[in-house]
Amino acid sequence: MDKKRSILFMKYDCLIVDDETVLAETTCEYLNMFDVKSAFVTDATACMDFWKEHESSLILLDINLGKDSGFDLCKQLRQTTEVPILFISARSSDDDILIALNIGGDDYIRKPYTLSVLLAKIKAVLKRYQASTVSLPKSTSTEAVVMDADLFRIWVHGEEIRLKPLEFKLLAYLLEHKNRVVTKDELFRNVWGDVITGDGTLNVHIRHLREKIEKNPNDPEYIKTVWGTGYVFEEHNE
Repeated sequence: MDKKRSILFMKYDCLIVDDETVLAETTCEYLNMFDVKSAFVTDATACMDFWKEHESSLILLDINLGKDSGFDLCKQLRQTTEVPILFISARSSDDDILIALNIGGDDYIRKPYTLSVLLAKIKAVLKRYQASTVSLPKSTSTEAVVMDADLFRIWVHGEEIRLKPLEFKLLAYLLEHKNRVVTKDELFRNVWGDVITGDGTLNVHIRHLREKIEKNPNDPEYIKTVWGTGYVFEEHNE
């Protein structure tokens, strides 16, 4: 990095990408007031230009960005960064939420949002990603599933399965507490690091795990739903 770039280069806690300029500016000012160093841009081009010169630990991303799509921008960002991306949008259909989470979003926050709740969410996510909140066992295994936390690797029936970091943490926690019901609130606290993550986010991650480790994700052998409560990883003696 040359001297000029080192002077200009800054690290932010949060980058807001929203074409509603007044809302973006208001949100930015509020976060800065509570020591979450933030900046905002209003379109995809400005976001990518920002990313060339600065860093951010978290991105708040609107879906509708004028002529641009937040979904497309998320895919572009995911080619170079794994920082958490929280979608913010007035669109509330299940399809929009599923698309957002499937393409690399970490959560989905509906507009209009309350600034105080948004702040709590952002602080929780920053805490989770800046310092590990889950104490993973050295290794955990069942007859079918073997996990090595040191190597960050997992095998199902002898075949290595690739998991995203949050999927790995979620499965590791379920494995560590296998054969007992783990409530949703417990997962939010110990995997996500907060208690205000939406059920939709958890459901999507559970579905992704089932698709990767279950023979039939629609009739799971291992990750069972306990309706109204949470989930249980059932160990099988095969």
